[in-house]
Amino acid sequence: MKQPVTPTSVERKMREDDFIVSKTDLKGRITYGNRIFIEFSGYSEAELIGTQHNIIRHPDMPRAVFKLLWDTIQAKRECNAYVKNMTKDGGYYWVFANVTPNYDRQGNITGYFSVRRKPKADAVATVTGLYRAMLAAERAAGARDAMAASTRILTDLLAEKGLSYDELVLAI
Repeated sequence: MKQPVTPTSVERKMREDDFIVSKTDLKGRITYGNRIFIEFSGYSEAELIGTQHNIIRHPDMPRAVFKLLWDTIQAKRECNAYVKNMTKDGGYYWVFANVTPNYDRQGNITGYFSVRRKPKADAVATVTGLYRAMLAAERAAGARDAMAASTRILTDLLAEKGLSYDELVLAI
């Protein structure tokens, strides 16, 4: 069983030419990770392969962002998102992620493919505030209503701006 990781304030910054690549099966288990993914996550390839991709989920990430991501890719659409990931030693790194479904010859989704690159600093500052508000709503609502409360913060912002989530993250 995986030991819990305690988050720290140690940030790793992606380099301009870094691309983190991973693939998962339909259930989100990692089937491939490139050397940059292994480097930034702090896990070995053996520790990553077959493990749920949420092994790198940082607790500062609202659950509603991942629900939106999963809903989008399961609907056979790509999704872009700013994501704060956690390293094996508790550090963190921000990414701008593009996640797309993989298909077989019949058009069935067989898994997911994600490419992450260095995010824009001003965009990270913007989503940090949004994600903080979403997390506060999750905590205030309690476990049963957390997802709905967090989603409401996001959908209200998107309605106010007249944008989809994808349009928002591409615009900032």
